[in-house]
Parts: sequence; C-alpha cells; structure tokens
Amino acid sequence: MKVYRGVENFVPPTYPVVTTGTFDGVHEGHMVILDRIKEIAQQKNGETVVVSFDPHPRSIIHPHLDIKLIHSIDEKIERLEKAGIDHFVIIPFTKEFSRISSFEFVRDVLVNTLNAKLLVIGYDHQFGRNREGSVTELEDYALTYGFEIEQIEAQTFENINISSTKIRKALEVGDFETANQFLGYDFMLSGKVVHGNKLGSSIGFPTANIEVKSLHKLIPSNGVYIVTVEVDSHTYGGMLNIGSKPTVNNTELKTIEVNIFDFDSDLYGKEVKINFKHRIRSEQKFDSVDQLKEQLAKDKEASLLYLGQ
Repeated sequence: MKVYRGVENFVPPTYPVVTTGTFDGVHEGHMVILDRIKEIAQQKNGETVVVSFDPHPRSIIHPHLDIKLIHSIDEKIERLEKAGIDHFVIIPFTKEFSRISSFEFVRDVLVNTLNAKLLVIGYDHQFGRNREGSVTELEDYALTYGFEIEQIEAQTFENINISSTKIRKALEVGDFETANQFLGYDFMLSGKVVHGNKLGSSIGFPTANIEVKSLHKLIPSNGVYIVTVEVDSHTYGGMLNIGSKPTVNNTELKTIEVNIFDFDSDLYGKEVKINFKHRIRSEQKFDSVDQLKEQLAKDKEASLLYLGQ
C-alpha cells in the first residue's frame, strides 16, 4: 500500500475507486466499504484509494475536548494495509482546511486531485465545512463532475449498528468481547518499552513499561487484562496492568505494564504491540505485598487458562 501524507505527491491511477472518512478503528462496518471498493476496482481494472485526515478533525474543531481514538495514525495505516488497500491519502487537517465547503472538497480534492471515478460512502456520511455536505449534494456533484456514487447501509451485529463510538464506549469499560467483535480483531495498543521502577521484578512478576506516544490514543480503564504481546515478529501471552499500582506506590501516576509469559530478554527501547483479549479485574489496593503476589499468581493462572497455555 502506498501512503501519502498530503495530496501533493499523489498520482491518480487510471480508474480510482475512492472512499473517504475518519475510519477510526477500521472496524467491521468499515470493512464492508473497503471490500466493496476492492470489488469494484477489480471489476473496473482500477485501484482503491482511501482518504482520511490527521489529526482527527474533532481535535482541531473542538480543541478543548479530550479526544480519544481507537487507532493512532500508524495503527490505522497497518489495518488498511492488511485490508488490501492500494493507496492511502492522509490529508493534514487544519483550521484552514476545516473551513472549505463541501463543494470545494469535491471539486478540489475528489475530482481535480484524486480524479475519482467512483465514490463509495457510508450510510451517515457528511463532509465539508460544519459537515454541511450530504448524500443528496454528493449526488448532484457526481452528475456535474461525471463520477459515480454508491452508498453502503449501516452494518449490524446482533441487531446493533456498528460504529466507532460504540466500540470506544465498550473499550472504556473493558468490554473487549463486544469491542473485538465489532472491530473484527483484537483491540491493539502500540508503544515503546521504557525504564520503570523494577518493582515487578522484586516480587517475581517482571514487567515491561509501555510508553504510548499518540496523545489521543484510547487507553482502557484501570485494571488487569489478558493480552498477547508482539515483539520482534514473535507473539507471547501475558497479563497487563493499567493504573497507579496503589499497593506499592504513593502516586496517582498512570502506567501501562505488561508481564510477558516465558520471556526473558532485554526489551528496552523496542516497539511492541499489545493485543487485548479480556479484562480480569479492576485495579485494587492490597493490605500487603504478599497479598498482591498471591493475586498476581491467580491472575497469571487465569490468563494462561484463557490463552490455552
């Protein structure tokens, strides 16, 4: 997949089949759209083009809000590449860009720059300044500029419409069964291993401290989770704690620490990917370190059983 950070270097293929949106999570509903543009591109001997924005539009339009997203931009790139997309165009979203009208977006971006031949959109698609553009307007623009448009209906799971908002809400409360079903894969968190206080090693459960660079990355609520960890092209089971470690700390500083099973190598400075499977329990304060160790042993046993190890 070719990635373009801006439209300046994009050279349109002969028959671009385009879709546009934020695509936070690249979930099962999004996959219906992506599969459709791939199907059309194959029929028309064309190529697929996904257009999205970075940073997320809401973080620019509403800077006072604490925006939390399922994916960082790099994670989104990874998911779209796995989906088999040919071209991913990332438009830098600025205050100036937010002011362009729906007409200008269609004329200047979709038509003059991307040379869109067919545009596939979701059921709730809106675009342009203040989200003024509707499907009706798009249909009018399509007639004016000579491209086709196709709209995809809302996708459901057990009669519930799939949306990024619903996935985010499930993740925030640790409901990974729902979130992962809607996503179609395990929620992931990527970051670099940094030095910690090594308290885990002192009680027999050494942990890798994960630093997440993306400011808007959604971090699940404090608690203990069953995970798998991808590092150096290998996957390991593990259990992860998010929180302030109240039994051994006198600070509210939130950390992300993972105990990787059957692993004994130096990880400092390496990038790892955490795949969340299941929430075991909330973070809690124990009366003693010994009680904490007993609970961690139970957590590990539950994790190994869940992972089938």
